[in-house]
Parts: sequence; C-alpha cells; structure tokens
Amino acid sequence: MALFTLDSLRGRYAENPENLFEVVEEVLARIDACDDPAIFISRVAPDDLRAAARALLSHAPDPNSLPLWGVPYAVKDNIDVAGMATTAACPDYAYVAEKDAAVVARLRAAGALLVAKTNLDQFATGLNGTRSPYGAPRCVFDRDYVSGGSSSGSAVAVARGLVAFTLGTDTAGSGRVPAAFNNIVGVKPTPGLVPSTGVVPACRSLDCVSVFAADVADGVALRRVIEGFDADDGYSVAPARVGLPPRPRVGVLSAGDREFYGAAENEKLYAQAVALGEKLGWRMVEFDYAPFAEIAALLYEGPWLAERLAALEMFLAQKPEAFEPTVRGLIESAKKFSAADAFRGHYRLKELLRAAEREAEKFDVMLLPTSPIQHTVAAMLADPVRLNAQLGRYTNFVNFRRMAAIAVPAGFRGDGLPFGVTLIGSPHSDEALAPLAAAFHAATGCGAGFAREKIAAVPHAPLSDRIDIVVVGAHLADQPLNWQLTQGGGWLAEATRTAPDYRLYALANTTPAKPGLIREPGFAGPGLEVEVWSLPADAFGRFVDAIPAPLGIGKVTLADGRRVAGFLCESHALAGARDITDFGGWRAFLAGSA
Repeated sequence: MALFTLDSLRGRYAENPENLFEVVEEVLARIDACDDPAIFISRVAPDDLRAAARALLSHAPDPNSLPLWGVPYAVKDNIDVAGMATTAACPDYAYVAEKDAAVVARLRAAGALLVAKTNLDQFATGLNGTRSPYGAPRCVFDRDYVSGGSSSGSAVAVARGLVAFTLGTDTAGSGRVPAAFNNIVGVKPTPGLVPSTGVVPACRSLDCVSVFAADVADGVALRRVIEGFDADDGYSVAPARVGLPPRPRVGVLSAGDREFYGAAENEKLYAQAVALGEKLGWRMVEFDYAPFAEIAALLYEGPWLAERLAALEMFLAQKPEAFEPTVRGLIESAKKFSAADAFRGHYRLKELLRAAEREAEKFDVMLLPTSPIQHTVAAMLADPVRLNAQLGRYTNFVNFRRMAAIAVPAGFRGDGLPFGVTLIGSPHSDEALAPLAAAFHAATGCGAGFAREKIAAVPHAPLSDRIDIVVVGAHLADQPLNWQLTQGGGWLAEATRTAPDYRLYALANTTPAKPGLIREPGFAGPGLEVEVWSLPADAFGRFVDAIPAPLGIGKVTLADGRRVAGFLCESHALAGARDITDFGGWRAFLAGSA
C-alpha cells in the first residue's frame, strides 16, 4: 500500500483538484480494510469527511493556495479537536472539546483534513503502546511486538499508509520510540517551539507536540506549519534558529555505554549507523553518557512523577478505578514525594545538566539508538515497568535539556524488526538537524513504513522563507566568519564552482583576510570553488545588511548555469590586490600561501 506523502498528494491535486474526493475515498477504504482495530479511538464520520473535502474545494479551489491543501491526517487523542471527544485513552475522563488545540487550528487553516484521533498509552504514560483500554496497536512488522508509545496509534497509522501524517506528543520519547518501531520518521521539536495549548498534559514542563511522517522532508515541512509563539501557552517560545557546522562533530556512545539489554542485533545496527555517519563525512566523537543516563532516570524515578500527579490529582481522587493499573500505580507512587523532594530533584537536575554540558562540548549533535530493544506485547504486559524503562534509556533526558531531535530508520534485524536512531541537537537546532537526518535516512535504504517505500534523499527545496547565498572566502565552512551563517540558522546546501568567467583577488588590508570575486565576460578561467548556503529570509536580510564595503551581494553564475545571490566585489577595491584565480579558490590560495 503506497504511503501518502506531501509530494504525491500535491502531484495528484495538480492534475485535477477534484482528485481530492478520490483521495478521501481511498483513505476511508484503507481504514475499513485495516486489520488493527486499536489504531484509532474515534473517527470523523465518513460523510462529514466528504463534506469537509467539498467545503475545502469550494473555499479554496486552487490546491496551491494552502500549504496542506487536502492532506489527510490524524491526531493523538490527548489533543483537542472541536466537537470531538478527548479521552487520553480513559473513557471516564472524556470530554467534548469546545475548540481546537492550537496545532489543530493551524493545520485546519493550512487546508489539512482531519480523519481520526489515535490511540495512546493512557494519559501519555508509557513508551510501549499497551496501556490503553482501547487495545494495543501492534508493530506493523510483527503483531507480537509492541508498537511503541505513548503515541502508538499515531505511528502505526502513518506506517500503514492510512494517513499522510499524524501528531503525537513527546515527554520521554513518545514521538520517537514509536517511529523507530515502525520504520518512519519522528520529528520532536525544541520544547515550546510548537504550542501545547489544548493538549492534555503529562509533564507540562517537558511536553512537546511531535510529528510522524514518512520522511524528514515531510516531517519538517509539517513542523513549520504548526510551530510559532502562542500567548496562551505559558511554555511557548518564539522560533529561533541555531545552525550546525557542515561537517559536524557527532557524539556517539562508547563501547562501555552501549546497553542493549541483550539485543545483540540492535547493537550491531547501531555500530553500522555510526559507520554510516562517517561515510557521510561526519566526525564521530565518543563521549561519557553517564550524566545523560542519570538525567533520564529522574523522569520516572524522581519527583517529576509528581508533575503527572498534578495534572490528574482531582480525577484520580474521584475515580481511581478509571485508570489502567500500571498507569495508576505510577501516578499514585508520586504521592511519596514532598515539596522538599521536588526542590532536591531540581537541584540534582541542575548538577547533572552542568555535567552534561561539559560532555556536550565534545560534539555538535548526538547520534543515539532511539530504543535499545523492542519487546513483545506479552513480555511487556508481564513486566510493564522495568521493560518500559529500558525503552527510554536514550530518550528520557532530551526534553530536560530542551533539545531538538529527529528519529529516523536505521536498518532491519534478521527477524524483520526495524531499528532506529535519533539525531539530537541543541535547543533551536530543529532546522539544522533536517539535512543531516534526511541524508542519513536516504543512505540507509530502509525506506518508510511497512512497505519500506523509497524516500527523498534530501529535504524539500528551500521554502519561500529561505534564501540561498554563494560564499567564496571567509564565510566558507571552517573559515573565520562562517559562524555568521551558522548562527543565523544557515546550513550548507552544496559545494560547487562558478562559471569560468570569474577572477578571484586577495584583497589588501582586510581582517580577517578576504577575497574579492569579479566577473570578467569572455575570460576562460578554471571556475572557482564556492559554497551555496541556505539562510532563513530574516537572517539573510540581517547578514546582507552587515556586509562591509567594498563587498556586496549580486548574482553569481554557477558552473551549471544557475544564477544565485552571492558575494561580489567593487572593482575599485582591486588596487593593491593580488590575482589568485589560478589557485582555483580561496582555500587553495591559503594552503599555498602557508
């Protein structure tokens, strides 16, 4: 069954906007034919979905008028949808939402079509997907195994091709572990980047709304639609962008820190993932995972359990029998913590965060197993607390450190079960992680979902909010002014050469040393080494405004004929400059001078 993707849907709608009705019927047929009844808790009635499609076509007849025109999706059932029940997988807790959660409102405005609400570990408490009275969604590759949670139904719905994307939530790894267990992508934003207004809280200070999609390109495009400051969310933060070096230092587990609880094949697949990162040009760096592991343990062993109790205390007192037994046990165990314990927990967290920061100086990005092991449903039900804790060994710490993460497929075991890894970056590195995650996913050859469908090798071409710029000297990767690009959220799009009719000069009296690029029509030179960087539009404006004379921005013709904004030099600045064209580029000139 072919997956729905943004590109495939846009192609169908470009041929004929009325193909929307064909897509709706296809979605309904796929859901009706699905043999896993535990994926959804509630559905939009078929006739209501058809009516929503007719209303969309009437309101916005041009599919290009809205970014998610006609894209079918589902949301985890702890996220409010106006007029539908929110259960958080607890029937006695259910209420009919009066208005959409902020993220649903943004998707609705973007033209997406809601199809259903998905199953979850009750109150988003768990990483396995079995803690729901509505049943346990199963791994799409083997029904004996857990789907991962708590966003269980959301991940399975994408992996089975029932909808194009889904929303989940992530506190301890719920937006990443199910992605790994079902061979899809999980995008976990920087906490607060996507608002949580209208979401039933688990640990309010750590919760994130996450995205499940077939590939990184779709996941990132969808995150862009739902992100943005929300004044109604006390934890909301304004979008910001932190860049990464084009050849990042990638932190990986040392041999002594690689705990896979006996899953030897998973350990081998992680080693293969590290080797693949090296092939992609990343600089792999081992680090001490101990402080991160201690931070992770705080989530379920420390007073943060009391934050879960705070969200549900009144309901627990009124209807304790309504809770799934394991969930109830975990939340009731929080009663042993005092206010003093909460402060002591925060003090210990600060100490561990400082230790983690020292280790983090060794790397720019982390590459970790998303989960070290995948258990059977039977084993999980027999030992629900201990085995669940194993699943979160490499995920629980991330939101404590306010980090961004993208979980991607990384291979298959001999028994056909998938394995995944997660790229984890500093707060607000969401955009910069995307090309790394997309390149890795493509290089694995794992495809997406149950059918292992082929995915795009790179993210979608830069959207209208990004601008490419050609750099030739001090802004090249590893050169002294490159930070001005990465700090603004820039990433390296490609290394290439100019057309042959350009000369390069080493300018006199510049600090740091800079070259000047001049076009000379008719000149037949070697073409010059340049890099194309992608910048957010607002960062591009600030960057250009800060460029000192005699340099400026014009159109640079590349070797393949494209004309891209880039650095050029005023001709009067060539007095006293040295023609270095024959070196073929600034780096070669610097190496020759040395």
